[in-house]
Amino acid sequence: MLSSRSARALAVALLAVLLGALLPVSAAQAASRTVQGGRLDWGIKSSFQSYVTGPIAGGSWSLTGGAATVGGSQFRFHSATGSYDPSSGALSSGFSGGVHFTGHKKADGGNELDLTISRPTVRISGGGGTVYADMVSKERGSGRVTSTAQVPLATLGLSGIDMKGGSTPIALNNVPATLTSQGAKAFAGYYTAGTPLDPISLSVDTTGPAAKQDDPKSSTSTSPKKPAGKKEKAGRFEDAAVDWGVRRTFREYVTGDIGQGKWSLADGARDGGALFRFPAGKGTYDAKKQTLDAGFTGSVRFTGAHELDLKLAGIAVEVASGKGTLSADVTSAGTTREDVPLITFTAEDFAPKNGLAALTEAPATLTADGAKAFGGMYKAGTAMDPVSLAVAVDDKAQLPALPDLGSGAEPSAGPAKKAAASTAPVAAASDPGTGTGTGTYLAIGGGVVLVAAAGVLYAVGRRRSRRAA
Repeated sequence: MLSSRSARALAVALLAVLLGALLPVSAAQAASRTVQGGRLDWGIKSSFQSYVTGPIAGGSWSLTGGAATVGGSQFRFHSATGSYDPSSGALSSGFSGGVHFTGHKKADGGNELDLTISRPTVRISGGGGTVYADMVSKERGSGRVTSTAQVPLATLGLSGIDMKGGSTPIALNNVPATLTSQGAKAFAGYYTAGTPLDPISLSVDTTGPAAKQDDPKSSTSTSPKKPAGKKEKAGRFEDAAVDWGVRRTFREYVTGDIGQGKWSLADGARDGGALFRFPAGKGTYDAKKQTLDAGFTGSVRFTGAHELDLKLAGIAVEVASGKGTLSADVTSAGTTREDVPLITFTAEDFAPKNGLAALTEAPATLTADGAKAFGGMYKAGTAMDPVSLAVAVDDKAQLPALPDLGSGAEPSAGPAKKAAASTAPVAAASDPGTGTGTGTYLAIGGGVVLVAAAGVLYAVGRRRSRRAA
């Protein structure tokens, strides 16, 4: 056992380590950081969604600007940009994408209800937070259309949330949101100020103020490097990507209340929110005939309740005579079928322009084999998500950028039944070379050291008491 002198020396040493770790604050830790990449998940108001698509309004909603859906009733906005100050906790982050609601169709073909909400921006400072958005709305009754940029749409319930000292990514989950008076007016009068809206979740990546352009975290480009010396001509290529979301309602089913599941990407596949990117395409392309035979890397696996387990891998695309076919190796119920033609899509103009042969959101239809791959959930001929395809036939061509969801962009399971009363920023692994996460982690680790030191001092005190008795 330790003598009282040794025990005291150990306790002092532990406290010195703790204080030495906690007191220094580097300049990088206090400096404001750049928000680069991330997403915001928000249903706006799920009951409004139900009203729009229900029997009274008889309407629908559509997504714009690369927005996506996740879970049963959330919209996902992408490609966060802005700034974060770890010393004050101030955050300003804008997101891309929008949602367009229409309903109450009129005799002239127009809609009495017509509302677009896009480019949401979250600003937090001094313990308060506000969500701003671009809004275009048609006033009830008069039909007057107003378009306003960055309306203060909702206030955020940040009670108990300390935004200081966060690392990357900065994340907030299920934060309560309340409609503002300006938001109520821009909402075309469907709700009054103070109406609770759906809770908001966000996750954004941050980089140091001196991030270099060649830093992977400072760029949203997902294009692989181009092989040198390639020229625009018929023949082989080694840089292409195909983007396909499978089917929006299928993704919503998987992550919603019924499927209670998720999707996972592997082998280089990327998540763009409303689509999956299968990169590193290689194959042959004939510019004159506009034909393509290509294979891509990456896989996506859907899992969930009711024995849901479907994996699509080995993606291949063929284009000929203005028509394309996307095939995949399909694994379901422990059995794999290779080269299953899942969908066909239109490819009428596939000639190269500026070194890039591309199709953007080409309409796609499920094949008979594809219907079997989905276990009969959809019939042959069902409209699936559109296909985007890009082939670099010149070494200077750049593939289209993918919506940036930030790091750890796995789909959430949907909004909680009850919003959390207090949610602290999530401090993930600290950013190499910046040290912004050090304060958070040392505070946690330091508490353990402090308890250990207190325990040693307590033990010394008890032994002295016993000897005195």
